[in-house]
Amino acid sequence: MSGARWISAFLEAQAAELGAARNTQLAYGRDLADFDAWLGADGRTLADVTQTDIEAYLTHCDAQGLSRATRARRLSSIKQLYRFAFEEGWRETNPAMRLKGPKPEKHLPGTLTEAEVDRLLDVASGHGRSPADRQRNTCLMQVLYATGMRVSELVSLPVAAARGDPRMLLVHGKGGRERMVPLSPPARQAIADWLATRDAAEAEARAKGKPASRYLFPTPSKAGHLTRHRFYVILKDMAAAAGLDPTKISPHTLRHAFATHLLARGADLRSIQILLGHADVSTTEIYTHVLDERLRDLVLTHHPLAAD
Repeated sequence: MSGARWISAFLEAQAAELGAARNTQLAYGRDLADFDAWLGADGRTLADVTQTDIEAYLTHCDAQGLSRATRARRLSSIKQLYRFAFEEGWRETNPAMRLKGPKPEKHLPGTLTEAEVDRLLDVASGHGRSPADRQRNTCLMQVLYATGMRVSELVSLPVAAARGDPRMLLVHGKGGRERMVPLSPPARQAIADWLATRDAAEAEARAKGKPASRYLFPTPSKAGHLTRHRFYVILKDMAAAAGLDPTKISPHTLRHAFATHLLARGADLRSIQILLGHADVSTTEIYTHVLDERLRDLVLTHHPLAAD
C-alpha cells in the first residue's frame, strides 16, 4: 500500500476504535504525512522503514529547530502507526518499538488573576459590532470561565444542552468521555439572554428556508458553529480592550485560570480533575505548581525578611 493509504487506514482505526477527536486525527495526519514525505525524498516508503531511518528523521526534525514537544509528538504518532501496522500484519517487525522520545519541557501554564478575569468579563459585555455579538461574547466568556471547558468543547456545544435554564451542562470531551459541569448564576443568565437572541435569529432564518442549527453558537462556517480560530481572535481583541497583553491570553489561559482559582479557594485536585475532564489526575497536578509559584512570590514580596 502507498504511504497515504497506510496513514488513512490508521486514522480510520483511531477514530473507530479509540474515538480519537477530529483535532487529534488531524495532528496525527500532519505528523505522519511529514514523515512519509521525508522518506519519499530518498525513495523510501513507510513499509520498509528501519529503526535507523526513524532516528535519522528525528535528527532531521531537531536540525529544523522543532521543539522537544513537537518531536516527542511526531515520534508518538510514528510509534502508534507502526504498532497498528504490526498488529494488522502489514509488517513482521515494529521498527519504532524500542525508540524513546525526548522528554517534553515542563512549563507552568499561563494563568490570570481574578481581577484580570473580571476585566475580561466586563469588556465582553460591550465588545462586538451588534447587540447580538455582545450577548454571544458575554455568554462565551461567562461559560468558559464558569466551567473551564476546552475551547473545542465550548464552541461546539449543542443548543439542547442549554435549554431549560440548566444548573449543569453535559460536556462531550476527549475520547468520547462525558462529564457534567456546574454553571454559575452569571453564566446561566448569560446563556438565557443569548438563547433569546439566538432563537429569534434562527426563527428568521427558518422563515427564509434555512435549516435550523443544533449548536448554541451557530455560524455559516463549514463546521456549523463558531470556530476555535474565530473565538481565539475575539478573545485577543477583548484582551487588548481590557488592557491585558493579547499575546499572553488564549482560551486555554481561561481554562488554567478556572482551575487555579478553584485550587486557591480550597477545591481538591480530584474535583478539579473531574471538572476539567482530565483522564489522569497527574495532568491536574500541574496546578499545584502554579499555586506554589504564586505562594513563593507572595512570601518574597511580603515577608519581613524578604529584603535580605
